[in-house]
Amino acid sequence: MLTTLLSLPAAMALDVNDEGRVLVLYDGTGVRQVNEITPDGAWRPLTDLTDTCRNARFVPDSRLVVVEHDSGGNERGQLSLLDLDEPGLPTLTPLVHDLDYLHHLVAAKPGRVLYTTNRRNRVDFDLIARDLATGAETVLYDGGGWVMGVSPSPDDQWVVLTVATVPANSFQLLLVETATQAVTELTPADAHNDQGQVSWLPDSSAFVASTDADRDRKALRRYDVSTAVWSDLLADDRDLAGWVSPDGEQLLVAIVDDGEVSLSTCRLSDGSEINRLDLPPGGCAALSMTTPDPVWSPDGSFVAFTYNSPTTPPTVHRYDPATGEVVAVPAPGMPEVPKLTLPESLRVPSFDGEQVPVFVFRPTGPDLGSTVLHIHGGPEGAAMRVWQPVIAALAAEGHTVIVPNVRGSAAYGKRWYSLDDRELRLDSVKDLAAIHAWLPTIGADQSRAVLWGGSYGGYMVLAGLAFQPELWAAGVDIVGIASLVTFLENTSDYRRATREREYGYLATDREFLESASPLSRVDDIRAPLFVIHGANDPRVPLSEAEQISAALEQRNVPCELAVYPDEGHGLAKLKNKLDAYPRAFSFLRQHLATAE
Repeated sequence: MLTTLLSLPAAMALDVNDEGRVLVLYDGTGVRQVNEITPDGAWRPLTDLTDTCRNARFVPDSRLVVVEHDSGGNERGQLSLLDLDEPGLPTLTPLVHDLDYLHHLVAAKPGRVLYTTNRRNRVDFDLIARDLATGAETVLYDGGGWVMGVSPSPDDQWVVLTVATVPANSFQLLLVETATQAVTELTPADAHNDQGQVSWLPDSSAFVASTDADRDRKALRRYDVSTAVWSDLLADDRDLAGWVSPDGEQLLVAIVDDGEVSLSTCRLSDGSEINRLDLPPGGCAALSMTTPDPVWSPDGSFVAFTYNSPTTPPTVHRYDPATGEVVAVPAPGMPEVPKLTLPESLRVPSFDGEQVPVFVFRPTGPDLGSTVLHIHGGPEGAAMRVWQPVIAALAAEGHTVIVPNVRGSAAYGKRWYSLDDRELRLDSVKDLAAIHAWLPTIGADQSRAVLWGGSYGGYMVLAGLAFQPELWAAGVDIVGIASLVTFLENTSDYRRATREREYGYLATDREFLESASPLSRVDDIRAPLFVIHGANDPRVPLSEAEQISAALEQRNVPCELAVYPDEGHGLAKLKNKLDAYPRAFSFLRQHLATAE
């Protein structure tokens, strides 16, 4: 079952051009590549690289496509052009290539491309406009910070930037006038605000932003450029995001509710609902790592978006606002998906009375009596109701799989995602112990409970094994942090500048960072550990995996380290997934057999 589920391809919608063609990322070859869906529904591969494609955009008023791709998972995006008129598989022509730096594709405009890069000092990201005819580049913003989002106005007079600021998980909105590069602060630099999607009105007079400024959940607010006035548009007790239609009459709204993301259309004038899209229950149509933003066709005749769920791999869909019809556009030859089940949504009481949201996947194979806690990354990420073949395979193996949104997770409000900041770090680890204590209420065996997680989830695995050694039977750590100190010392320069605001600062918080590091308590770890890491990881260096593995081996704690030389922060290539995950499953099978 694991091989079958891992091999099911995923397709994600990226862009639509004037002809109604759709650009998608598709991993049917085992490596994510750019494909095109023509108006008649035919699929055409546009790239065939050995490494992963990260993004792509049509260049308006041309037959060109700009592609962002990296090398071996190092996330140093390089930009290339291809010509759709070239027969067969188009040739990629380098556009912006410098392998020492990151270049993130922002937008393609007639005759030019916008991208961000850290090439000035490796830390700060500048916004650059490159003329496709002459190669001339114009710096639109070099005011510092990690530019996490860029939204140019339709008339090219303005750009809204989302820039990371000092408070944890907080971002500032800046308005840049492109002619003068003058910058206006739209939100305070020191405010504790999370900013989401920004969508311009077609006449460039205003934009709609998703923000939790002055509230617990993200609402939709409108900013009018001429008056410099914010006004509330839509608010709820759930997070909202929105995308304005090309005629400025409608707003496609995403609603986040306990890990599920639904879509509706509303009137921009008053926020009244026009239609709720008919989607299968229990999945996500936006706002997760596996579901890129929906995109309106330039003429407004349809919306291309990606839908996935615990039972459905990411699939391109089309929504027709005139008829209300939603149609899936599966890739040709898509294999049949095995019948899977949706999880239960429950709450677990924690040590201080807080309630931890969890999704519980019951075993679909013979019940082994064991439980796997599958912990998301971030820490300000979220476990969403998305396609997770490893989770489905663990359930098919006979495990009960619990997917928690421990404190610090997004999508449950500003208060919840702030409860693990800095000196509160280990409170999120205490949530794991609370879940362990709760296991008998769902009929699970506490002696056969395992931790599994990636990135910050990997840190949580190691922290659980180190700070709660009596609770856990085994762990699987994927690109996890062993020491908050060495992680911050060795991560990429641009990431250190923002990650310190979440974990603590090396200059002032070193003692706490050491005390909260699993490596500081490695002598207490006794559970077997399987470690997966990419050699080119720019976020969590390979040295984190190497030092925890070496420390456990010295103490004769069973530990297996699997390193993949062509991967970065996680496994992107099918061949590596088909090697690593069966090994991890076998490791758990072996050590759970001897668990009490």
